[in-house]
Amino acid sequence: MTETTGATGRKGKGKRSGLKVERIFTTPGVHPYDEVEWERRDVVMTNWRDGSVNFEQRGVEFPAPWSINATQIVASKYFRGAVGTPEREWSLKQLVDRVAGMYTETGRANGYFASDADAEIFDHELKYALVHQLFSFNSPVWFNVGTMSKQQVSACFILSVDDTMESILDWYKEEGIIFKGGSGAGVNLSRIRSSKELLSSGGTASGPVSFMRGADASAGTIKSGGATRRAAKMVVLDVDHPDIEEFVDTKAREEDKIRALRDAGFDVDLGGADIVSVQYQNANNSVRVSDAFMRAVEADADFGLTSRTTGEVVATVGAKDLFHRMAKAAWECADPGLQYDDTINDWHTTPESGRISASNPCSEYVHLDNSSCNLASINLLKFLTPEDTFDVEKFVKLTELVITAMDISITFADFPTEKIGDTTRAFRQLGIGYANLGALLMATGHAYDSDGGRAVAAAITSLMTGTAYRRSAEVAGVVGPYDGYAKNVDAHKRVMRKHAAANDDLRTVGAMDADIHAAATKQWQECLRVGEKNGWRNAQASLLAPTGTIGFMMDCDTTGIEPDFSLVKFKKLVGGGSMQIVNQAIPRALKNLGYQQEQIEAIVEYISENGHVVDAPGLRPEHYEVFDCAMGKRYIKPMGHVEMMAAVQPFLSGAISKTVNVPEEATVEDFEHIYYEGWRLGLKALAVYRDNCKVGQPLSTGKAEGGAKAAEVSTATAEKRPEPEVIEVNRPVRRRLPKKRPSQTVSFTVGGAEGYITAGSYPDDGLGEVFMKLGKQGSTLAGVMDAFSIAISIALQYGVPLETYVEKFTNMRFEPAGMTDDPDIRMAQSVVDYIFRRLALDYLSYEDRAALGVLSAEERRAQAAGEHPSQVAAQVESYAQSAAPAKAEQITGGPAASEEGPAAEPARPVSEAHTSTELLEAKQGFTADAPLCVTCGTKMRPSGSCYACEGCGSTSGCS
Repeated sequence: MTETTGATGRKGKGKRSGLKVERIFTTPGVHPYDEVEWERRDVVMTNWRDGSVNFEQRGVEFPAPWSINATQIVASKYFRGAVGTPEREWSLKQLVDRVAGMYTETGRANGYFASDADAEIFDHELKYALVHQLFSFNSPVWFNVGTMSKQQVSACFILSVDDTMESILDWYKEEGIIFKGGSGAGVNLSRIRSSKELLSSGGTASGPVSFMRGADASAGTIKSGGATRRAAKMVVLDVDHPDIEEFVDTKAREEDKIRALRDAGFDVDLGGADIVSVQYQNANNSVRVSDAFMRAVEADADFGLTSRTTGEVVATVGAKDLFHRMAKAAWECADPGLQYDDTINDWHTTPESGRISASNPCSEYVHLDNSSCNLASINLLKFLTPEDTFDVEKFVKLTELVITAMDISITFADFPTEKIGDTTRAFRQLGIGYANLGALLMATGHAYDSDGGRAVAAAITSLMTGTAYRRSAEVAGVVGPYDGYAKNVDAHKRVMRKHAAANDDLRTVGAMDADIHAAATKQWQECLRVGEKNGWRNAQASLLAPTGTIGFMMDCDTTGIEPDFSLVKFKKLVGGGSMQIVNQAIPRALKNLGYQQEQIEAIVEYISENGHVVDAPGLRPEHYEVFDCAMGKRYIKPMGHVEMMAAVQPFLSGAISKTVNVPEEATVEDFEHIYYEGWRLGLKALAVYRDNCKVGQPLSTGKAEGGAKAAEVSTATAEKRPEPEVIEVNRPVRRRLPKKRPSQTVSFTVGGAEGYITAGSYPDDGLGEVFMKLGKQGSTLAGVMDAFSIAISIALQYGVPLETYVEKFTNMRFEPAGMTDDPDIRMAQSVVDYIFRRLALDYLSYEDRAALGVLSAEERRAQAAGEHPSQVAAQVESYAQSAAPAKAEQITGGPAASEEGPAAEPARPVSEAHTSTELLEAKQGFTADAPLCVTCGTKMRPSGSCYACEGCGSTSGCS
């Protein structure tokens, strides 16, 4: 049973009055649902890859302003009851009533409210905020609260493991229970003795890396078993552990194994049949680095590794060499990330109860071992007024409402283990955060990577956390502080003063952030005053989570702390179908920047057609930065992301879920610089991902312009290519191959489907025919491929350049698709996509292939090493001898050469886009670094330190 506390107080402290709740959004005597226009919709969700129906529920009821995307995600993921039965929820009203009702009744029963009238106001305000998408609780709340299931409300968990076999086996079990419920967990393995130390029996210990294998296998098994979400886990090791070098290299070595398996023809695609033989793939790895270690790196000094059993130094390493090793491993496979131990523990409110040694899988929740945190995120764009000012008063009131509700949830919540339940109830950790920061900044004319943008973000974050802790102190005055407060009173007050001092040091840039900062200052002053009297109800209040699924539920343009993903968006329509729209923040931004309506319309039309702002009519170059996004022609540089994290970190109890993405040509030294700056700027955790560093990355970015950006295969680029010599003839002339001609055959597999390409050449090396075999002889597929081969071969002989076919057929997407056994072409979106990439590598010159974005593995490696790929192009070993077509002999003419439209095509036709990611690819001619959703087949987009699916709301493992 959960212990509850009524209005009579706790531990004999006497009677306390409850909270008075003010109306801010609702009207007395009017139910919040009655102020909303509701409509009935049909939800039918399909897998874009094969057209199969994933989910269907007709006649669901939602507010008219809600997008069909938000409707689909909520109906498919959060409605409870078997589909097709009377018990199935069918209206958002039922869902919100189920959840909000539990919060209100629990608060009423436990003395949170001064009167029943205050409880009713709380209930109405909460329901109003949820149906108007002002904020959202994390997914476990929607899954579990108010149902017959256990009332689990937390998404983030931290476990502990000691240096005993019993504890290690308990770790396996506890992690499995958490994964089964669709949540994630993190653990620090540094208490386990190293493989260089002895057991009590005299034998040699296995070491933590060895025990990671069992936990990884368990996570992989549970993930494949179809839980609510895939298993997500974090494994942390302290930098002074004797096995740290083995830990650092663990996943990089496995990545080498994946490459070897791939080259041998095994299926090592994400979810492939043979990937299960590869270890450590289900966890994020992070190294806990100390200030002492980082100072040793600065000084290029030695650093001692200490025994887990005696505490003595058992080995010495060069700190700079070990730091370089971490950066190199992360460069190779994206692991390990870093967690800055002393920074984390310097902001720790309860150090007398234990150090902070680990985090949840996405690194935003950092607190005591065997604890959990429930999350909620505020939609910042909802507080931008029509006059483009930030509504401070309503933001403060909503923050009060959300913090109160979140604390109530701990009172009725269930937990996966008794230890986690005890710790969470004793410290009541909360994680309020926000989404849509990137959209808010753009709409108000602030560049994400600018002093003004960082000042606005810092001021809002300070206001949110200051208000949250002030409300926590007020709640403590009603139902008492958290149980562990008395033991940690001095430390908690010290951290509150640190937050307030950071707020005092915040330097404002413009009127908007100055107003928000002034309000934040008042909140921190009141927080310290009330907290000194009452203490605080919560050991932790705020962090920044990924907000993947709930971000889509709130119709947010951007998630968590992220900038806008792209300037063009893919929007589903209620009546079926979809349309392309320009980000609605753009017209607001242009208006705030002083542009007239005619200019705004022209710029928006240009963005709609091109997907970027470069050379937009009338747009001044100094304003380009306002429209920089995570991807696209102008993208935010890596340090822009790091500096934004550093701006808001002093105003968060926890940390920030975010991965800094860098281009493929980034160096190991770049990783060292980013990790060092993360420590210097006061971050708590940092992860860096280099494009194309993992074999299992389903799609990688083609590079052009020296590899600095994702290649934009545009008409303008194509026009720069040397034009083929044209022979004036009245009609195309077929140039037949001789009876005896050189040819080559390539065998291949794409997504498990086997096939063959036989290409015949003219004696002077120009490609003249190609035959493609796929499927059994006599099958319909084999017949179609034969006919397709004949058509292509005849066209080649009539002079249609191979480049035209490469432009038309690469990036064409249909099944079978996936991993290939070709080391030069890691992934193919279809058999046709693979075939014409292979033909391009074998028969086109480097210059032509570079313009088309088709490079060999060796050329990509040269690019990453800073060399020009053309220097190695002649040395590339492939399945056949590469040779440029004999352009002087090509005969062009007729519709095949002149009426096919521009020489270059988008990576994917706009009509085939199913998400904003795919739409951006179609607009700008490159493939995005993001996996395909395993549920619906659409391209996912980055969300914090993982990926979220815009189509169905699934995530790649974040909470």
